[in-house]
Amino acid sequence: MSTEENPEELVRLASADNFRDVAGPGAGYPTTRGSTVRRGVFFRANELRLTHEDAASIAALGVTGVLDLRSQHEIDAHPDIEIPGAAWTHVDVLGIPMDEISSLPDRTAAVAMMERVYRGFVEDPATRAALGRVLTLLADDGVHLFHCSAGKDRTGWTAALLLHLAGVDDAVIEADYLLTNEYAEASRAAVLAQIVEHLGPDKAEVYQPVLVADADYLRTSYASVERLYGDRGAYLRDGLGLGEGVLAALGRKLGG
Repeated sequence: MSTEENPEELVRLASADNFRDVAGPGAGYPTTRGSTVRRGVFFRANELRLTHEDAASIAALGVTGVLDLRSQHEIDAHPDIEIPGAAWTHVDVLGIPMDEISSLPDRTAAVAMMERVYRGFVEDPATRAALGRVLTLLADDGVHLFHCSAGKDRTGWTAALLLHLAGVDDAVIEADYLLTNEYAEASRAAVLAQIVEHLGPDKAEVYQPVLVADADYLRTSYASVERLYGDRGAYLRDGLGLGEGVLAALGRKLGG
């Protein structure tokens, strides 16, 4: 049964624990326009190292396009499992600089790195161009799934922009962003266990800020938007280069 048939149904995948509908659980997030975000149109996830059963579950939702936001190195390490009936597209959106991870000296440095990543969504020209392409592709007809590795930073920022376009209140957007910490608890625990095993328990504290969604990270992006563009509307138009046709198409799909 699809979520369109039963909007209260929450699809959970054993092999991609951060998979979810961008519109939120239940009937969809309320908007400031008095409607709700349309479910079954945009899905988000962490990397698609899927069982065949979970791949079939995604296909059953009618997904026609998968956008992989990871780097080529990430893809080579863990390629997506094919979703039957869905075209796969790669758009490299700059995320956490993996070459810096091993040399992080302490928690403060980890937080600073994450804040730099989130400023980059707004300030880095190549990242803005990639995000503009992602949103342009999402405006096309069909049902789309987009994802990165953990489904929290590149994916989280993209989802936050979509919910903003739909007219969702910022407090709800932030709460949705933070749901990653709940949904991806198992996969995060597995990574922390590997860190403890290979690098020692002291490193778990160092790397913890890299593994979670933190509202301060999202606010770092917002602050950069306000400083450089004034508001998210100008950022979408001028920063990401989205025309009115793309913005209108996204609005129609979101139904907010």
